[in-house]
Amino acid sequence: MIDILEGKFFKTFIAVMEEKSFNRAAEKLGFVQSTVTNHIQLLERACGQKLFHRLSRGVTPTEAGLKLAKFAHQFVHLGQSLEEAMNESTEPKGIIHLSMHESFFVTRMSSLLQQFKLKFPKVNFKMETGYHQDIIDDVLQHVVDFGIIPRNPRRDDLQFFPIIKEELIFIASEELTKNVERNGLNVLSNESVITFGNSCLYHTHAIKILDEAGVETDHAIQYPSIEMIKQAVKCGIGFALIPKIAAEKEIVEGSFGALPLSPGIFPTHGLIVNKDRDLNLPSQMFKSFVLNHYAFQSDSH
Repeated sequence: MIDILEGKFFKTFIAVMEEKSFNRAAEKLGFVQSTVTNHIQLLERACGQKLFHRLSRGVTPTEAGLKLAKFAHQFVHLGQSLEEAMNESTEPKGIIHLSMHESFFVTRMSSLLQQFKLKFPKVNFKMETGYHQDIIDDVLQHVVDFGIIPRNPRRDDLQFFPIIKEELIFIASEELTKNVERNGLNVLSNESVITFGNSCLYHTHAIKILDEAGVETDHAIQYPSIEMIKQAVKCGIGFALIPKIAAEKEIVEGSFGALPLSPGIFPTHGLIVNKDRDLNLPSQMFKSFVLNHYAFQSDSH
């Protein structure tokens, strides 16, 4: 198999995986579609298996394609690392791939990336967003260098570096908060709980706490971003469990109230790395930068 494989085939394969389309992959790579088709056919011939299901609206990977994805990402990453190792420049440059929950990026990581970019302007970032298991899968499949998740996965194939405890609180509109103060938590049974979806650990925390408080609610609404959830709460559509840092400004302004549902929820977010991942120089520096930043924050409190 190895005798007929070339690195460009793996790059094409990853582009098709990401774009879910031969046409879009060709545009992304600057190829004509026939070149992309040829690369995938050569890979399929080498593997002896079909790698993509051709659908009317694009393509999806077969089981064999999912298996190949891990090795394709490793191959491309190895090539990037080799190129950087051969570069005599001591100034780090390249791309760091990250995967994390959208709310953590908005509230914690965006400003940190900005600081890192100011120090190392030749380093760029590629971002993926997802929930707990999505992020773990990205790291295990070598799609990304790092993931940030709200709980230690306790896996032998991953390294977990704790960085910060994130307090979660239930928020509601000022009107709903006052109603709860007057009439008790039972009024929430008539309201919708707004979450990021069943795959998110915040959703799991919220349902558990509501059950323990005796609040029965069959009404759940799913929104994909922290800003949509906050706007929905402001409009009185429901209540939500979100990171406290994301709601502090609105609580001070009186747009939100904090519901008395828990004395404190503090999941520990951490950086995860595949134990088989050979981090390049920019990634090594970023890892140290993040851990030192949060260690300093912990020491200063």
